[in-house]
Amino acid sequence: MMTGGIAVLEQADAAASLQGIGRIEGTVRERSGWYAGYLWLFSMWQLVLVPAVLLWHGRTGTLVSTMANAFVVMGLSLFATRQPVVLRGYGGRHLKVIGAWAVAYILSLVLGYTIFLDSVAFAAVAALACALPAAAVAWRKGRAV
Repeated sequence: MMTGGIAVLEQADAAASLQGIGRIEGTVRERSGWYAGYLWLFSMWQLVLVPAVLLWHGRTGTLVSTMANAFVVMGLSLFATRQPVVLRGYGGRHLKVIGAWAVAYILSLVLGYTIFLDSVAFAAVAALACALPAAAVAWRKGRAV
C-alpha cells in the first residue's frame, strides 16, 4: 500500500514541477518581447544608414555615417545588455540575423561603389535588403510573443 501512496505523491510533485516550469516559461516569453523591438530598431536604422553610406561621398559623409552608426550600435547594444531575460537559442538566432545582414551590407557596398555608383534606386533597394533579415525575424518574434 505504501508504494501506491508514494507513486501518487511523486505524480503530484511532478505535476507541480511542470506547472512551475510552465509559469517560468510564460514569464520568460512575456519579458523577451524586447528582442523584436530591438530588431525593428536595427532594421529601421538600415533604411537611413545604407543610403547615407552609398550616396554621401567624401570625408564628411564617411565621418557622419560612421559616427552615427557607432552611436546607434552602442545604444542598441547597451539596451540589449540591460534586458533581464533572453530565451534559449536567441544567441544563435541573433548571429544568423547579423550574419545575413553583414552579407547584404557588404554586397550592397561592393555593388554600390562599383556598378551602381550614385544610384538612388540601388541605394533604396540595398537599404531594404539590409533591413530585411532583422525585420523578418522581428516580425516572426513579434507574432510569437
